[in-house]
Amino acid sequence: MFDLHMHSDFSTDSESSPESMIEAAIHSGLSAICFTDHLDMDFPAPDAKHAPFLLDTPAYFQKMQHLKDAYRGRIEILIGVELGLQPHLADFHQRYLHTYPFDFVIGSSHLVHGEDPYEPAFFSGREESEAYTEYFQSILDNLSAFTQIDVYGHLDYVVRYGPNQNQYYSYTRYRNLIDAILQQLIRHNIGLEINTGGYKYGLGEPNPCAEIIRRYIELGGETFTIGADAHEPSCVGDHFAELKELLIQCGVRYIAKFKNRQAAYFPIEEI
Repeated sequence: MFDLHMHSDFSTDSESSPESMIEAAIHSGLSAICFTDHLDMDFPAPDAKHAPFLLDTPAYFQKMQHLKDAYRGRIEILIGVELGLQPHLADFHQRYLHTYPFDFVIGSSHLVHGEDPYEPAFFSGREESEAYTEYFQSILDNLSAFTQIDVYGHLDYVVRYGPNQNQYYSYTRYRNLIDAILQQLIRHNIGLEINTGGYKYGLGEPNPCAEIIRRYIELGGETFTIGADAHEPSCVGDHFAELKELLIQCGVRYIAKFKNRQAAYFPIEEI
């Protein structure tokens, strides 16, 4: 099994050393991991001196290459990044990915028109469904501007933070937008990340939900990756056994692992 979404203290929202994350992965019996530390350009900052979610990419590569060598034979370490997508950043992201030789690139939506769904203010003064609709529309806007990613991360991430979370949420309620997103992913050969953070946030299922996973398959999607979105060692590989059973029930046949931006596929029953 491999975990292709985790963070270290190279990310603003983690205080965990890469070494501690690696040791946790080895203890959990994982065969490979990918660090995907955050780069969210133009993320709202409390002041000009504390711009969050910037990544010191040269230092990151230097450290990760050292760890790849140090842990060789014990676990495979891949070097990735999680880009916080916004339409106006498309040119920057294109130049950035041409500059650094990542193994794996997650594109995620952490901001909607400059607002963070993590903050209660995003939902203030309107119906929860309106906020969810705006979030899904923003994903379409991101994909219209930029598609040079390997997977889209935690597709219904916004549901983690809604006032009622997934109590009234379903794929069917947002079918038109979600179908349009999935069709864009398939058209551009972008995979779907299955993120177990949804379990951590009390949703009872991953992000995206099982309905979306099944719909992606119905529409012809084949590329899935899995990640726990861990920011601390205790969450590495979190809920993977539970997730594996769910994915088999959904009809997922293969899980992908990316290296040098190329996917290799492994039967889900064998991982």
